Amino acid sequence: MNFDSTGKVSLDHIYTEPDPRSYFRTLRELDYCIPELAKPYFMKLIREYRKSMGVRVPNVVDIGCSYGINAALLKCNATMEELYERYSDHAVQTQDRSILLAHDRDFVRSRNGQEFARFVGLDSSHEALSYALSAGFIDDAVHADLEGRDPTQQERDKLAGTDLVISTGAVGYVSDSTIARVVSAAGERKPWMAHFVLRMFSFEPMAESLAESGYETVRIDRVFKQRRFASPQEQSLILDRLSTAGVDPRGLEADGWLYAQLYLSQPRGSGSRVVIDLAHDNVQPIP
Repeated sequence: MNFDSTGKVSLDHIYTEPDPRSYFRTLRELDYCIPELAKPYFMKLIREYRKSMGVRVPNVVDIGCSYGINAALLKCNATMEELYERYSDHAVQTQDRSILLAHDRDFVRSRNGQEFARFVGLDSSHEALSYALSAGFIDDAVHADLEGRDPTQQERDKLAGTDLVISTGAVGYVSDSTIARVVSAAGERKPWMAHFVLRMFSFEPMAESLAESGYETVRIDRVFKQRRFASPQEQSLILDRLSTAGVDPRGLEADGWLYAQLYLSQPRGSGSRVVIDLAHDNVQPIP
């Protein structure tokens, strides 16, 4: 079992397959669930943006979208269990990719009612983006790694007019460099943001960078399960990282799961404020 530089087990191979079958088979074994837990918060934020900003169909950029899972859950009102069952079915395992794609297109058409948002996927995996776009989970794709370079003009055109930026697990692998480039490409109106970030990664550097660009950031005062540890060795490596960062894992990572927190960022003086009232969640300001 190989581990990346963060201490997490390396799952790079499941993001570069021509379709998401391996992705779902692998992550189902680890009870990966963060997109499901993020779904109501993203939905709330999209609705709040539509109401506050008067935008009927906001443009949503999903950073690190892989096969478009967040968009699929939102556009098709699907659940992770439904998708796990869909892609783990024995008959599906032997299907040709073209047949799988055709079935997914039918799925999107049958479940995607009134258009409430337009999704643009940003990812470094051409294979994952290609499938997500072909299936109709996302409406456009930006195949790029913006950590070390500015977006091309074509990429800027696709990111122009971004209203919201979301992610579930990308922060820690992408930094404020990527976020700043997305914000710059978005244009004059700065997008709202919602990032689910593993507790092993600090969001403070990104919050500080966003503050310099005129944002205020809050943290939702609860934690969210991401997935179970893949092995005792992975857990040990992550616990060591948390200890070094001064994060207490008792009752959380120490019990066998990776946990994330939700950070919401919004431009100052936008005439509104980020409000998430699901389950009476409280928000904590980030300096």
